[in-house]
Amino acid sequence: MLKFTEEHEWLRIEGDIATVGITEHATTQLGDLVFVELPAVGASFAKGDDAAVVESVKAASELYAPLDGEITEVNEAIADDPSIVNNDPLEAGWFFKMKLSDPSAADALMDEAAYKAMVG
Repeated sequence: MLKFTEEHEWLRIEGDIATVGITEHATTQLGDLVFVELPAVGASFAKGDDAAVVESVKAASELYAPLDGEITEVNEAIADDPSIVNNDPLEAGWFFKMKLSDPSAADALMDEAAYKAMVG
C-alpha cells in the first residue's frame, strides 16, 4: 500500500513496516540534494517529529515522521550519495523504515490520486 503526506513524503506499507521517502515533487522543488542526515536505528518518533534532514543546493528541509513508530533500518547509500534520492525517489532513494505503532493510522493518509490532486 502506497500512501502520501501533505509534507511530500511517501510511505510503502507492508504489514506494520513503512518504508519512507520523499516524493518526486519534493525532489523537484528542492533541486539537487547534497547532504542527507538519517535518524538512528532504534529511535522512536511521534507523527510530525523531525526524523531526518535533507540539504540541497537551494535549501535545507526536515523530513517528518509520517506516523508514530520506531526506526528499524536506514538507507546508508543515500547518506553516501544523496543524488540517489533525486534519481530514484520512489525506490532506491528511500530514507528509512519504521515499525508503526498503529498501522491503521495510515488509513488517514492520502492515496496517490489524492496526492497528485494536491500537487496538481
